[in-house]
Amino acid sequence: MPATDSYMKDKIKVMIIDDSALVRQVVSEILKNDPKIEVIATAADPIFAEKYLEKQWPDVIILDIEMPRMDGITFLRKIMREHPTPVVICSSLTDNGAEQTIAAMAAGAVGIITKPQIGLKDFLNESAVALIDAVKSAAVAEIKKTIAPATPSLTASPTTAISRPKLSADAIIAPGNSRNLPEKTDRIVAIGASTGGTQAIEQILKALPADSPGIVIVQHMPAGFTKAFADRLNEICTVEVREAVDGDEVRRGRVLIAPGGYHMLLKRRGTAYYVAVTEGPLVNRHRPSVDVLFRSVAQEASKNALGILLTGMGDDGAAGMAEMHASGVRCIAQDEKTCVVFGMPREAIRRGAVDRVLPLQQIAAEIIAFHQS
Repeated sequence: MPATDSYMKDKIKVMIIDDSALVRQVVSEILKNDPKIEVIATAADPIFAEKYLEKQWPDVIILDIEMPRMDGITFLRKIMREHPTPVVICSSLTDNGAEQTIAAMAAGAVGIITKPQIGLKDFLNESAVALIDAVKSAAVAEIKKTIAPATPSLTASPTTAISRPKLSADAIIAPGNSRNLPEKTDRIVAIGASTGGTQAIEQILKALPADSPGIVIVQHMPAGFTKAFADRLNEICTVEVREAVDGDEVRRGRVLIAPGGYHMLLKRRGTAYYVAVTEGPLVNRHRPSVDVLFRSVAQEASKNALGILLTGMGDDGAAGMAEMHASGVRCIAQDEKTCVVFGMPREAIRRGAVDRVLPLQQIAAEIIAFHQS
């Protein structure tokens, strides 16, 4: 099984399973350019892959969904049943592709890379950083720690470019203290997550009653997949879950998920909360960015908010949580034991921005208690 130690000391061994020879070639070339990654095999479908897997097992598998002889979802379920391994889904940028990807994530995959129907080679080359990040995030994922049925655990927007600098939330929203706004008693909850976050988000939201406080969520996810993710959660949760649209009101019983490819900010109009959905550069190499949402919560909600940082690789959300904490927001981080990747929560804890560190199973109860206090 892949582990943090192997990620740190040895090359990440990757197998690519895709019926497109072009995809196999381009993805292999991109990954081979990273000194920490080794492509040990490629296969046109799972049947061919199984023959190789009898000899050597990879740390990470990149898996297409639609393939001859055996589809990717069937193969994924077999892997998770017999030999749990981090799997990154290679999915097409179509409505049907998004729905199939949701099903694949429900079967246990931890990441996704996207591919268009045309211009594939140029698209994948432009997305090289996102592809490499997806593999590295998957390599440190603790698959056995997945608690709820999995839904997409996705990486940065596929528009990531190698030459782009790592920007802070300043690129979207100016730093500053909480604004002097009319008194308001309604509570809101802000949640940020990345790798493994969709499993965690599902478990939390399914445990909440219909009159829960309004919730705003940034889950690192490429454009084109957040609506399918929100729609699936809306079907299985008591609360209303929807992909956010600019101007949507944040109110009791509603959960707004930032759309992939856009930043989401909390705003106030009098005593009413709403969200602004906006374009802009990548922040911490992500769009949407947790730091952007958390800074806006610090400025607009202050002590009326509860901030939660869940599993994820990197440090997006740590600086924003520090700003929330300083403004009076109560801040919670998911504990290491229940995280798929303990990167983002660890960084927030390191900065002294967290009031409580809790296992995933206790976070829904904390939201309910906060709402009732």
